[in-house]
Amino acid sequence: MPLARTRGVALVGVDGHLVEVEADLGTGMPSYSLVGLPDASLTESRDRVRAAMTNSEQHWPATKRVTVNLSPASLPKRGSSFDVAIAAAILAAQGVVPQHAFDDAVLLGELGLDGRVRPVRGVLPAVAAAARAGVAAAVVPAANAAEAALVPGIRVTGVRTLAGLVARANGDALPEVELAVDAAPPVDPAPDDPAHRPDLADVLGQATARYLLEVAAAGGHHLLMSGPPGAGKTMLAERLPGLLPPLDRAAALEVTAVHSVAGSLRDGTGPLVAHPPFQAPHHTASVAAIVGGGSSQVRPGSASLAHRGVLFMDEAPEFAPAVLDALREPLESGEITVARLAARVRFPARFQLVLAANPCPCGLAATAPGADTGCTCTPMARLRYLGRLSGPLLDRVDLRIEMLAATRADLRGGSGPPEGTAVVAERVAAARDRMAARLAATPWRVNAEVPGHVLRRLWKLPWEVVGEAERLLDRGVLTARGVDRVVRVAWTLADLAGRDVPDAGDVRVALDCRGVARWAA
Repeated sequence: MPLARTRGVALVGVDGHLVEVEADLGTGMPSYSLVGLPDASLTESRDRVRAAMTNSEQHWPATKRVTVNLSPASLPKRGSSFDVAIAAAILAAQGVVPQHAFDDAVLLGELGLDGRVRPVRGVLPAVAAAARAGVAAAVVPAANAAEAALVPGIRVTGVRTLAGLVARANGDALPEVELAVDAAPPVDPAPDDPAHRPDLADVLGQATARYLLEVAAAGGHHLLMSGPPGAGKTMLAERLPGLLPPLDRAAALEVTAVHSVAGSLRDGTGPLVAHPPFQAPHHTASVAAIVGGGSSQVRPGSASLAHRGVLFMDEAPEFAPAVLDALREPLESGEITVARLAARVRFPARFQLVLAANPCPCGLAATAPGADTGCTCTPMARLRYLGRLSGPLLDRVDLRIEMLAATRADLRGGSGPPEGTAVVAERVAAARDRMAARLAATPWRVNAEVPGHVLRRLWKLPWEVVGEAERLLDRGVLTARGVDRVVRVAWTLADLAGRDVPDAGDVRVALDCRGVARWAA
């Protein structure tokens, strides 16, 4: 029969869609046609597949009119991951492999001209989509096999060559290069070695900033640190991921899927991203680099790569205003939607934002109380510099602190040895356990994610507790969003203290953490 079918997966963002690959070998003028909205790299599969088949000692139907259809035809298909599915369909149409050999499988992989099966991006979300659709097996490049095996309920086969795929389909003896795949043990996630993580004990002084970092870690709150160079802003931000609990299985798969699409999974250390990621883009990054984009194939940006982790923006006022304001929507919704003419691509982006800023363009202002710093910036220049952080963006930042430079006493350890990451992480984990018990019946994980209207309906606090914040709302010092965020921080303070409900003192501290307590008088 000159018609055969296999299946592949088309990715739109991190969402996979099953694609039926049909190969028809008809009579007429010898030709090759690929239809079904392929992009340029997929159209070039003709030359890759033909060379791979020839160099794998398989017959290319040079005398036939070869038509390959990718269905549904209205769904755009991109990339080289359909090469193996196309080659298998053509081989099945020629009778080289049985028609039923791939009935219960999806096939993913790019073909080299010598017949090797090369790794591709997005294998994890593609195999997960196939499993949800009821597909029983997946044939993937050997380099992606450990990644695909993270998906439960589907049988994964890793192949290194097209010749090995043909041998498996026919039940023949496998080439020697394929035997190494079967003999290779599965790769487990790399263990998190605390000795290799930045430790909070390295940060000297800055007791208030350290406490706010603990609050941010416990409740998932966003943080702004302003202060002179060398005050410890970057050191603190780099140590925030170490305070966060390891990702649970569902969150780890979400994060790994994003990194798989981006092609940033590490080789040799296990495919699963089991720990909160940390992204620190340079201040010259574009909007597309931060929120995702691309002309032919939309890929996730730093905000999505920081999903369930930390997005650190050092020298925040130096970022373009369009870049900073592009973060306002994902800070609320937890996802990013990139609209293009052909499709709308969705990426998850539930991250913690940490901003760091100098007090002025030269960075020398207020390095110590009453110090002669040599700063020549005018008051207007300082206001203009910090004014690059827009009000709507800052309204979404729960915790803010103005840091001073470390003193000689701090450097000499005059206040005693600082607490390390492990000690603070234990308190954060205990607070998270209290949150998890309270939020168990909801889809949210930490206090910072709970919408304001839900917070007021399910855990409404009396006037005696929130009255001070609501008075600031009446005076225009706080917005309604700001009141909700103050209440969320108050809940986190109570969780850290081991109390069931926050009190007025927690709200007062939350206002101070937001930098508006001075307006309460």
